[in-house]
Formats: sequence, C-alpha cells, structure tokens
Amino acid sequence: MKYLFVKVFMVLFLTSLAIKLNLCFSSIPLSLRTVVLDGHLSFVDNEFAAKDFGNQYRYSPLAVLHPKSVSDISTITKHIWQMGPNSELKIAARGRGHSLHGQSQANRGIVISMESLGRQKMQFHIGSTCYVDVSGGALWINILHESLKYGLTPKSWTDYLHLSVGGTLSNAGISGQAFRHGPQINNVHQLEVVTGKGEVVNCSESQNTDLFHGVLGGLGQFGVITRARISLQPAPHMVKWIRVLYSDFSTFSKDQEYLISAEKTFDYIEGLIIKNKENIMNDWRSNFTPQDSVRASQFRSDGKLLFCLELAKNFNTEERDLTNKEIQRLLSQLSYISFTLFTTEVSYVEFLDRVHTSELKLQSKGLWEVPHPWLNLFIPKSKINKFAEEAFGNLLKDTNNGPILVYPVNKSKWNNKTSLVLPDEDLIYLVAFLSHAVPLSNGSDSLDHILKRNKQILDFCETAHLGVKQYLPHYNRQEDWMHHFGPKWEVFAKRKSTYDPLALLAPGQRIFRNVLVNMGHSIE
Repeated sequence: MKYLFVKVFMVLFLTSLAIKLNLCFSSIPLSLRTVVLDGHLSFVDNEFAAKDFGNQYRYSPLAVLHPKSVSDISTITKHIWQMGPNSELKIAARGRGHSLHGQSQANRGIVISMESLGRQKMQFHIGSTCYVDVSGGALWINILHESLKYGLTPKSWTDYLHLSVGGTLSNAGISGQAFRHGPQINNVHQLEVVTGKGEVVNCSESQNTDLFHGVLGGLGQFGVITRARISLQPAPHMVKWIRVLYSDFSTFSKDQEYLISAEKTFDYIEGLIIKNKENIMNDWRSNFTPQDSVRASQFRSDGKLLFCLELAKNFNTEERDLTNKEIQRLLSQLSYISFTLFTTEVSYVEFLDRVHTSELKLQSKGLWEVPHPWLNLFIPKSKINKFAEEAFGNLLKDTNNGPILVYPVNKSKWNNKTSLVLPDEDLIYLVAFLSHAVPLSNGSDSLDHILKRNKQILDFCETAHLGVKQYLPHYNRQEDWMHHFGPKWEVFAKRKSTYDPLALLAPGQRIFRNVLVNMGHSIE
C-alpha cells in the first residue's frame, strides 16, 4: 500500500511538471529554442530575474540568457531584432538586480544575466596611463580587489560596491569622491556595446563617439555594455574616517561647499540628515572614537534635526603624522559642534566596502529584501536651502528607515556630453532618500506612507520651481520623460532610433513603449 501511494504521487507530480513545461514551452518561439549559443537560455526556474532590489515590481521573463561570451548576447539580440516589429519580445540586462522600479526586468521577454559574463578575466594595463578592461557584468568589489594586487584602484565609486559595471555606467555611479573625479561615467576610456540590432561596437571619445556618450548614463536604452576600460590610479593603504555634527543646515552646506572647492581637501565628502534618531552618538561609538567622550555621551539627538558631515582622508602608513596635521588644518576651518568630532582609522577596502557591512546586519534582521522606495534628486545650489527647509524641516518626520544623503558636487567635473541629465547650475546637490519599508506595516515605515512622502517632496519641487532632476529616474509616461530630458530629449530619442529602433532594450525604464521608434516618437 505504501509503495502504491508513492507510485501514484510520483505519477501525479511528473504529470503536473510535464503540463507546466508544456505550457511554458508552448509560448516560446521555436527559433529561440534552437538558437546556437556558447552559454544557454533557461526557460524555467527564473524567479530571481522577476524581482529587484526595489521590491515593488515583479515581472517574469520568458527566458534568461546565461552568456559565456559577448557573441551570445549579440546572437540573441540580433535574433530578436530579425524577428521584426511584430515580435513582442524585449531584452533587459541584469547585473545584481539592484534596480528600484523593475528596470532590470523584461515582462515575458529575455533577461540577460550579466553575472555569467562577469567571470571573464580582467586585463590590466600598467604604464603612464593605467586602466583595466573588465566585463560589463564584473562587480566593482571584485575590480577593487584585483586592482589592489597591482597597487591600483579605480578613481570614482558608488557607496555600495556589489554592483555591476554595466549597471552603474548606465546611470552615473556617484559617491563622495565625485566632487573631485566626477562620477564613474567620467572615468571610462572605452566601451564595448551590443546595440539593439545585435551589433558589437567599440566606442570611445575618439571612436563611435555618439554611441559612447549615449550609453554612459543612457539607462540601457542604446546598448548592453559588455566591456569597459576603467581608469586607475595608485591606491592608498589606509583611510582616516571622520564624522561631525551641525545643528544648522546653512552652516553645514557652507562648510561642504568650502571643502569641495579647497585645493587641498579630503578625498571623500558626504553629508547625512539625522532627525528624531535616538542615541546617535552611542551608535557611532561602536566604530568611532569621540574626541570629547564626556560631552559626547551627554548629547541627546532624539527630537532634533541634525546634519552629519562625513569625511575621509586617504593615506599610507608612513604618511600618518602628515595626514593628521592636514586633517587638523581642514577641520579648524569648519563650524561644526565642537564636541561631536568622531574619528577612526580603517583600511582602504574596509572604508569602500562599508555599506556591505551594513547590508549583512540588515540581512540578519530580515530588513534587506524588503521594498526600497528610494528617491534620488539633483538640486541646484541656489535652491538647496529652500528645499531643505520644506523637505527636512516639515515633510520628513524621522530618519529611522534608512539614511538620507546630501552633498554638493561641482558640475565642471562632469562630462556634459553623456545622457545624464543635471540641473542648470554649476554647483548641484545630490539628495538621496534611501528608505526601506517594513512589510505589513500601516505606520510611517510602511511602503504607502513612504511613497506618499516621496510624492509630496516631488510635488513641492514642482510647485516651487526648484529645477530639480531625478537621479535613477522613474516615470510612467513618455511626456514626463521628455520633460525630464528637456533639451537633451531630441538627441536621446534620435539615438534610440539609430541604435535600438525596435525599442528592444531596457523595457523596464518605460521610456519607449511601442515597437517602432522614429525620430523620437513611439509609433505603432
């Protein structure tokens, strides 16, 4: 009887599996199932490609491409391109899936798992100009470790390093080094790109320049980045990491602007908003040492709006004394609350990979794979005080659900030929609301509440005419995208019609929805 039950169960299981597979394969074009690749297409167990870090959208692909070569990506793209405008298949490149609104997803389309390509060997060039050639699927954390073997490092970073090269270069790649080196898209010598026609194209400032500029910050609209040549510089051994507090935003922003304009300054400059957060000083003590331990222990942060200036100075061990003197000179020019100075020394790797340490803590608490309704804004310097007064003073209730960053960058360090859109002033601020929502909550930490707050902030920016531009932008209507790009829209749309005229690539951006693109207008 026992064996009969097992036999019946196995028959039912295999029958249901066969039905599932038949339903799956019946919707797959025969030509797609027979295409010859170095890697492979997977048509089942692709749930990972139907979600992203934002955890707000979930679209299942028809298949996932696991490429072993650039030729695989070209072959699949060219195959779908040749199927013509009547095919509804779209293509999305996915690195670590760190997009926020489904940008790395392709509903009933093809997702390219760029991590498979990321295993290709990095090629270093050591000389008067140092660089490394890496796969578009390579992670920045791995580039860091490999570069350090040669005593080198990339110049510009994001705050979180477990991201793919293709992903950050399709947006910008910004962190506290951007005031000096510009974003990551400013520190690339050359790209290899697979266009929406399946063509493999090398491009740079001197070769296929239009495509090069278009792809950088181009939101994946013109091609899949399969290789990049990243600029390198000598790497330091250590970092002096500093935090100080301000109670006044105007003084805080003035000091930030002074530091990014000084000839000899810190190597990393960012700011944080702190509101109604308890025991902030005690939290810092686990990693930092206070200069005035007694007064710092007596400081109460709950119920207050505070502004944290976070600084870092790179150095080698033999330069410690000289570095400390330089830091003291710079700090003496600032107007922070005197007893809130906290410092520590860490390795260069430890500093750059600091957010991963926080990630592991959040994972242990079940707070990593939750919705992340982030809002990132570029704000003109002339409007930052007005923005701060309303957004931080009135709309923001606390900062207990994720950090809020605010720091200035000088636009003269950024290449204005790329697809990235910035406000029309030389000095701009990045303000990043990096919130996480608590599932099933109905309070201020719920997804609905945070989304409503984000909308209130955007509505204020619009009605107050602040000239704000979104970073990692998200819109559902093409007219909103046209407004976002402004004078750049015509060039952006023309590039789309040139390099991806069937609008196959990056459908999750929702910029060009229909099948044909002609001179910047989607048509049926």
